[in-house]
Amino acid sequence: MLELQYLIFTVIILALVFDFINGFHDTANAIATSVSTRALYPSHAIIMAAGLNFFGAMFSTGVAKTIGGDIVSSASIVDEKIIIAALFGAIVWNLITWWLGIPSSSSHALVGGMIGAVLISVGSSGLNWNGIGKIVVALIASPVIAIVTGIIVMNILFRLFGNFSPHAVNQNFRRMQIVSAATMAFSHGSNDAQKSMGIITLALFSGGFISEFEVPTYVKILCATAMAIGTATGGWRIIKTIGGKIFKLEPISGFAADLNSSIVVFSSTLLHLPVSTTHVVSGSIMGVGTAKRVNAVHWGVAQEMVKAWIMTIPLTALMGAGAYFVTDFVFD
Repeated sequence: MLELQYLIFTVIILALVFDFINGFHDTANAIATSVSTRALYPSHAIIMAAGLNFFGAMFSTGVAKTIGGDIVSSASIVDEKIIIAALFGAIVWNLITWWLGIPSSSSHALVGGMIGAVLISVGSSGLNWNGIGKIVVALIASPVIAIVTGIIVMNILFRLFGNFSPHAVNQNFRRMQIVSAATMAFSHGSNDAQKSMGIITLALFSGGFISEFEVPTYVKILCATAMAIGTATGGWRIIKTIGGKIFKLEPISGFAADLNSSIVVFSSTLLHLPVSTTHVVSGSIMGVGTAKRVNAVHWGVAQEMVKAWIMTIPLTALMGAGAYFVTDFVFD
């Protein structure tokens, strides 16, 4: 029993570390556009994003139940060593991509880590392939949807404000970006923090510490706090990539990207679908850039990002599998 408690404690700590890293890794999702257009001072943007990430994380638990219940075939076959290995693989990948300044998906990393750890320990029968398919479809479809809707939103704004002075339009939209950045920060918290909630709840349920798969209030508070603190730490390497290297944003296009991203992410939260906010925001920026001019988007940078996205699940699956051997040896 003592060993089980120690393992559960390790899962909780690693999940909170993952949430913290997710916070500073994905800070760019909420504030890169408003910082790059100088609508907000960086320090003010981070404080706002941290607070709204926290409140967003407390919004619901639907995504947490999807992460905790749809990846594995049964909670009874997943022990804490598997979850520790999965978290370790996801954390390592997030740190590598953050150091290189590559916008990458924490969601993909966590799913990949879980797949690898379960495959190497239990086998393919331990995975819920229908549930994984649903998650992967949501992860792949969301940035494509964001590109398309980003084009639509930007074209609507062009039609509404195309005859106004560009200077006046950008001055007004610079102020409106504060609102759009706030909605994006709330949406980010509502989807991303729930992934760690789902993992912790899965560990508590499989260990017999809770009788049903419902996220305890203290787990929600811990995960929301960890993400908020991580967000407050900032992630400047990725902010530079998203804020300026994909497409040169102006206040009106920054507003369009944030508004579009928050709608896509929050809609996914309401549908209990985990999505990558990094992919959605990047897709939105590509969409609004394409609406202005196709060659205005730096497609070379976008191509490198897509390569990282494709590699994430396979590589984190390998990391999760390798981490399981270490975890099994240490805790045997």
